[in-house]
Amino acid sequence: MSRLAQVLARLSAVIESRKGADPAASYTARLLADPDLAAKKLGEEAVETVIAAVKGDPNALAAESADLLYHWLVTMAAAGVPLDEVAARLEAREGVSGHDEKASRKV
Repeated sequence: MSRLAQVLARLSAVIESRKGADPAASYTARLLADPDLAAKKLGEEAVETVIAAVKGDPNALAAESADLLYHWLVTMAAAGVPLDEVAARLEAREGVSGHDEKASRKV
């Protein structure tokens, strides 16, 4: 397992442990209690990640990517979407050309 996969697994477990925690005491609990806020923060981090990439700043890109992944994990947990569902979607695409996969999606 890659180092990133290990870190994401640990982070995902921490996020799950914050479900039902006091939103006043935990930023993660606050986001989990408000899925709209979690999604908004995910969008903000996505934009900041794009900006860092466009600027060609590898340090900022790494930092913003960390923020993006955290907010993505929280948004998925807040929405009740298991990460295994994402894994299944990715596995279904393995060995399929990106063009073919995109063309096969329902509009």
